[in-house]
Amino acid sequence: MRLGIVSDLHCNAAGLAEALRLMGDVDELFCLGDSIWEYRFSNEVIRTLKDRRAHVILGNHEEAFLGPHGARARARDGIDAELVGWLAARPHRLELEIAGKRLLLVHSTPWEPRGAYVHPDSSLLARFAEADADVVLYGHTHEQVVRRFGSVLVINPGSAGDARDHRNGRLLSCAVLDLASDETQVIDFPDPQ
Repeated sequence: MRLGIVSDLHCNAAGLAEALRLMGDVDELFCLGDSIWEYRFSNEVIRTLKDRRAHVILGNHEEAFLGPHGARARARDGIDAELVGWLAARPHRLELEIAGKRLLLVHSTPWEPRGAYVHPDSSLLARFAEADADVVLYGHTHEQVVRRFGSVLVINPGSAGDARDHRNGRLLSCAVLDLASDETQVIDFPDPQ
C-alpha cells in the first residue's frame, strides 16, 4: 500500500500536477491542509483533489478563507461554489486505519491549541509520540520531516506549492509512504509554474 502525501499547495496547480506525476501510482492520496492561499481559491487544485478522492484536511489558510473574513473572497466571480462547499466539509484532523496501520492527519499539531509551527529541529516534535497512531502526517512548516518518536512515525512532506525549506534548496516536495515497510521517500522538485 503506497500513500502519496502533499501539503501546503497554496493554489499551485502546476506544483500539485508535478507532485502527482513524480509520486506515480499511489493507492491513496493525502493533502495535509493549506490547499489554498489566504483569500485566493484555486478551482483547479480543489477539483484535482476531489476527483482523485484525496483525503484532505483543512489548514489555517482554509480557516481564513472559509471563516467570516473570507465572505468577500468566496463571492468572487469564477469561484466554483460546489468546490468551496466540498472543501468546507473537510475536517481539521482525520484519523484513519489503512492496511492495519492507524494514521492521524493534522495540519500543525495533534494537540490543542493547534497552530504551532513544529520545525524539524523543534523539541516539540517528540510530543508526536503521544498520538494514538502508528503514523502522524502533518504540514504547516513547509519543511520536511521523516522521524520516528517511540512507536510513531512522523512525516511532513514539505510543500508541493510554496517552497520555503532551505535544507532542500527551496525546492517543492512531496512524499510517498510504503505502509508495509514504513519506508518513506521524499521527492524534491523545482516549481514548474
